[in-house]
Amino acid sequence: MRLLTTETVDDTDIVHGDVVYACAISGANIVRDMREAITNTIGGRMTRYERLLDKTMAAAFDNLRERAKEQKYDGVLGIRVSHPMIVSGAIEIVVTGTGFRYAKPRA
Repeated sequence: MRLLTTETVDDTDIVHGDVVYACAISGANIVRDMREAITNTIGGRMTRYERLLDKTMAAAFDNLRERAKEQKYDGVLGIRVSHPMIVSGAIEIVVTGTGFRYAKPRA
């Protein structure tokens, strides 16, 4: 399954499909929120949220692959990632793109 940010595939002919999207939401916890609020106040990297964001981003891409596979696509083009939102102790990420199929079977 190819996931591409480009609008085309240069190495072979493809047939464009429909929009494919997926989301992932991960919850933080109250302790993590309090620690990150303190870090935000005094300055510094919010490493706990960074790890949670990485985990959530990976889950969103895994979900996108699965949805594209369910729709019998060979990949997704023009992938866009929503601006991750951290609100009320949760991180939400939405990814979208255009499904595609290879015009000819790949060798």
